Amino acid sequence: MAESDRPVALITGATRGIGLAIARELGRRGHRVFVCARTAQHVKQTVEDLRAGGLRAEGAAADVRDPRSVAALVAAVVREFGPVNVLVNNAGRGGGGPLAEMTDDLWYDVIDTNLNGVFLLTREVLRSGGLLEAGHGRVINIASVAGKQGVLLGSPYSASKHGVIGFTRSLGKELAPAGVTVNAVCPGYVETPMAEQVRQGYAAAWDTTEEFVQEQFEAKIPLGRYTTAEEVASLVGYLASVGAASVTGQAINVCGGLGSS
Repeated sequence: MAESDRPVALITGATRGIGLAIARELGRRGHRVFVCARTAQHVKQTVEDLRAGGLRAEGAAADVRDPRSVAALVAAVVREFGPVNVLVNNAGRGGGGPLAEMTDDLWYDVIDTNLNGVFLLTREVLRSGGLLEAGHGRVINIASVAGKQGVLLGSPYSASKHGVIGFTRSLGKELAPAGVTVNAVCPGYVETPMAEQVRQGYAAAWDTTEEFVQEQFEAKIPLGRYTTAEEVASLVGYLASVGAASVTGQAINVCGGLGSS
């Protein structure tokens, strides 16, 4: 396949955890991957690491909460690689606590990052990223099983992910006539830097250890373990493939059975 014929994938929050695993998965599947995160040095290092693994990669620092930053990001992708075929909205953050004690800043930042960022980037890719015209269009949003059920002490996070799933289902219907699929991937507990922060937060709230918190979480998972970032990435890889052309408007769990209880 000629270089110019390889599909282009834009992945947000791609310098660690699930996002980095997705970049590697799509790169191995033949995509040219363009990664972004807020910190330029982290993006630079990630691009170098992906290239060292034999993958075609570029990247830029961007803040998905900022419309101007989002517009500059999409312009950079198109300038470097051409039209976007696959958009993976992965950038996100955790956050929660007792609602009566929650600050406005925390609530709005979780919603801005996890939900409004998905809206801003998807709109920009549709407006100027060439997704509708590129062929083989895919929008894949990383949601959570927390978007299907309530999460103790996690109201902003759960609200944001419920919003992502609703956005996915609506946009899936809107873009279906153009042949663009829109799906959400819903991980449960995944061993990432964010998961470590979540355990720290619950340990502080419950006045216990992180090890105890992890034991409580794992006890709720039928498979008895956390999902890996690579397992989440494998589902994204399938949804980005030609074989998933008839899958759209779905919110698919990858959670070791956690979401079935």
